[in-house]
Amino acid sequence: MRIVITGATGNVGTALLQLLAEEPGHQIIGISRRPAPAEPPYDGVEWRSADLATPESAAVLAEACAGADAVVHLAWLIQPSYDRELLRRTNQDGTARVIEAVRRAGVAQLVHFSSVGTYSPAGNRQPVSEDYPHQGVPSSPYSVDKAAAERMLDEFEAEPTSTTVTRLRPALILQAAAASEIARYFLPRPVPVSLLRPGLLRLVPFPAGIAVQFVHARDVARAVLLVLRERAGGAFNVATQRVVDRQSWRAMFGGVGPPVPIPVLRALARASWAAHLQPVDPGWIDLAASVPILSTERIRRLGWRPEHPVEQLLREFLQALRDGRGTASPALAPRARPARPVGAR
Repeated sequence: MRIVITGATGNVGTALLQLLAEEPGHQIIGISRRPAPAEPPYDGVEWRSADLATPESAAVLAEACAGADAVVHLAWLIQPSYDRELLRRTNQDGTARVIEAVRRAGVAQLVHFSSVGTYSPAGNRQPVSEDYPHQGVPSSPYSVDKAAAERMLDEFEAEPTSTTVTRLRPALILQAAAASEIARYFLPRPVPVSLLRPGLLRLVPFPAGIAVQFVHARDVARAVLLVLRERAGGAFNVATQRVVDRQSWRAMFGGVGPPVPIPVLRALARASWAAHLQPVDPGWIDLAASVPILSTERIRRLGWRPEHPVEQLLREFLQALRDGRGTASPALAPRARPARPVGAR
């Protein structure tokens, strides 16, 4: 199978390449902004360099998609959160260019990487299926872009096309190898890793109004391979079933601190983001406070089951944050630590 993967050096892209390397016979074309390292799992891939925010990427996509059996669209920009127009050009315009390349090449299947963030705010904690409204959370740029991309897919599916369109809507994706990348996206620099010690995690002031799900990047990659093998169309939620909230946090880490009210947390996020003290815009707080709980019944009917329990996933990821772990991928490589002054211990 000839598979084109955009964003192939990122969190899920790396996990997907690792799985594909275990299945000889595929021809993989990876598209990324920066060169990939010449080592596993990147060395068995035909690489194309393109920035999907630019019109010039259309020609690269057209060449890559010619003769492809499937396109997996993973490329997405989360930072810099201060440059909203760049995010829009990459996420919305870039998705439009991918769809156009798929359309022109007549690719048999397009697997688009959506998100729990595409869903409209939930009024309760009842798990939702894939037919739940997916207009996004208006105050979250990330959610707005995800919802806009899905509207483009709606329009594409309405055309007379033979392309199978698949949308994966995962929960928050973690893996130890992506710890450095995720730290760059969401934590201030330098990261206060001393606060991530197991004994202090029981004091985290987890907000009472937040309940989220996680999933391991390798489990998400397994879902991608599954829908490719089955050529399964439509939308699929992908998540572990256990929800992380104050109660489950207490059970996992032996305690939980007094809850921070969401309005206070949002105000702190807004002030610190405006002051460039941390990279998380306040829309992420709105998103975390309103996303629904995902029912994964549909992907499970295809035979998918998560192999990484959420407690194991969180513990391994937090340890990786403390270690500053990453991979050789430019997207996942550990960020440089500040130089230690002479004589410092």
